[in-house]
Amino acid sequence: MSLDRIMNQAISPWMNENGPDSDIVLSTRVRLARNLQDYTFPTLISDDEAARVIELFEEKFAGRELFSFGRLEMLKMAGMQPIHRRVLVEKHLISPDLADTPFGACLLSENEQISIMINEEDHVRIQCLFPGFQLSEALDVASRTDDWLEGQIEFAFNETRGYLTSCPTNAGTGLRASVMMHLPALALTKQMRRIIPAINQLGLVVRGIYGEGSEALGNIFQVSNQITLGKSEQDIVEDLKSVVKQLIQQERGAREALLKTSSLQLEDKVYRSYGILANSRLIESGEAAGCLSDLRLGIDLGYIKSLSKHILTELMVLMQPGILQQYAGGPLRPEERDYRRAALIRERLSLEHNKNE
Repeated sequence: MSLDRIMNQAISPWMNENGPDSDIVLSTRVRLARNLQDYTFPTLISDDEAARVIELFEEKFAGRELFSFGRLEMLKMAGMQPIHRRVLVEKHLISPDLADTPFGACLLSENEQISIMINEEDHVRIQCLFPGFQLSEALDVASRTDDWLEGQIEFAFNETRGYLTSCPTNAGTGLRASVMMHLPALALTKQMRRIIPAINQLGLVVRGIYGEGSEALGNIFQVSNQITLGKSEQDIVEDLKSVVKQLIQQERGAREALLKTSSLQLEDKVYRSYGILANSRLIESGEAAGCLSDLRLGIDLGYIKSLSKHILTELMVLMQPGILQQYAGGPLRPEERDYRRAALIRERLSLEHNKNE
């Protein structure tokens, strides 16, 4: 694996697989926060000590095989081009905070499914990604990775408080479990306005595609736990599973209701969006995301049979500003990005349509 390959391959290898309930749950993520014993926490750490943390992980883990996920490659934020850091964020391989950390780094597995972020808010953030709805599977792999690391290094742990973290809301298990969900019918029927506050009351949180502070582009919502202290990993995952199953059921119910009451209007909306994507010469990321959402819904409902959902997943990644500029070979003004985004979408949709005709 090389940085060039990571940069120039929009879709991570694991994203080519189909997961359970993938018509609604696009992906599952489990993240474990850990800190090293006998090291200053990242919020107060000196540059020298932060550099030593990176050296420790590079010496012990870089280049080693991690289960069936391939070798781990060390990616250091220092010296990496800003556009490359942005691409890693847009592919959900690192957090925006890590991208802005001079002494941040990441150990990335060959298939890009496991990311071990170093010197973010905590010394270690183990991230495991799975396609579809696979919370238990993701937790299992994240826990095994945690044990694998802990065989070589010692994490800060307290018998009463559990794993110690920089932010008290992460203490205890240090677990954040989340699913990325495509909920266009609930959004169209305005039910998300009612659902989001109800989910918040259950100790869960609904965010946009890039987590805290981001908007739900293309009707994609991230649902995650908020409480990590006083619950076991299994309890946290089971609570989230229960809510996600209800959301899946509600989304499918909303789709069926729309088909019964507004089938023609829904079909028109899908094909209008298809027309915009297939013919636009300029398109902003927000509009593109909305149209791709309509198109994905159209495929799920059987309106469109000449396209696969995989091409839409690829386009959701490719249309983002950082990746567009990476493909262009340099910075682009907003209008240039809109032009290249439109051209790229037209080209990909045409190729996919002709292939499946």
